[in-house]
Amino acid sequence: MARMLKIPQPLTQGDRIGVTSPSSGVEGPAAARIDFCVAWLREAGFDVVVGDLMDGTGITAGPAADRAAELTAMLCDPTIRCVIPPWGGETAIDVVDLLDWDALAAAEPTWLVGFSDLSTVLVPVTTRLGWATVHGDNLADTPYAVPDGLLSWLDLVAGTGPHVQSDSGMIADWWRFDEDALATTWKSVGEGRWTLHGAESLHVTGRLIGGCVETLCNIAGTPYGDVAAFGREHSEDGIIIYLEAAEDDAAAICRNLHGLRLAGWFDHARAVLVGRTGAPDHPRLTQRDAVLDALGRLRIPIVFDVEIGHVPPHLPLVNGALATLTVDGDDREIRQLLR
Repeated sequence: MARMLKIPQPLTQGDRIGVTSPSSGVEGPAAARIDFCVAWLREAGFDVVVGDLMDGTGITAGPAADRAAELTAMLCDPTIRCVIPPWGGETAIDVVDLLDWDALAAAEPTWLVGFSDLSTVLVPVTTRLGWATVHGDNLADTPYAVPDGLLSWLDLVAGTGPHVQSDSGMIADWWRFDEDALATTWKSVGEGRWTLHGAESLHVTGRLIGGCVETLCNIAGTPYGDVAAFGREHSEDGIIIYLEAAEDDAAAICRNLHGLRLAGWFDHARAVLVGRTGAPDHPRLTQRDAVLDALGRLRIPIVFDVEIGHVPPHLPLVNGALATLTVDGDDREIRQLLR
């Protein structure tokens, strides 16, 4: 029998949000951006506490053991209701086996929010502990205004839903920190729509799980990325996998996706969501064809160009949520229920 999803208490004004860097810290214009984002959250009514590990001079914000200890402490602190990183990074994988998993299992669940390298932590927190976690904006992105059709991660953590989002039709970009560290409106660069492969229309329900391909492929087949077991546990509901490529070329993404396939990630998948990407093609392989090469043989419907990754804006998804996905003509919608 599947475990019940452990849903953290709804986040409300006055609650404390912890900021720490499980991966990279910040410096220079990036630090100025994070100072602005902390002030923005405080003006929105939250009590924000910033951890000691925010140094951006190296590839990580500090030694792995220290980063793991600070993240564990924040997630176990009953006065902190949500934890978010400043942004992503490169090597959050070095903390997953250093987290105090026994202490976390004994604690009340706390919201953990972010994307990119934080996927490496979000997935095991959901698959090992059963906690709902949010694949959504990092702190640096949180002040950006939400386009029509989407919700902010703050909306999702405020209640159990159903949270309904639809194709925004917008393709955006970040303002560089040295251009505008105080930006709150996305740089619009074009229009785009979700596209469906493998079916004429789609209406499926399943538990959500996923994140950044380049980080998750490294924990697949380990105790920290056992999505095959998560799929077996939730076989009655089924699962919906979502994935997005950050920067690797199409050949690398193809290899990574084959690795996830061989690790059983898609054995119980009813659909796959693929994020819109700016990652480069290979001279002989596009990013779309990389996905089809690895996953096309599975005959699972694939929805391309969803706002779930390194091409903003962001459609936040809750790992573990029961989602209903509809793509039928002009109807492109995902509905999430936290239970």
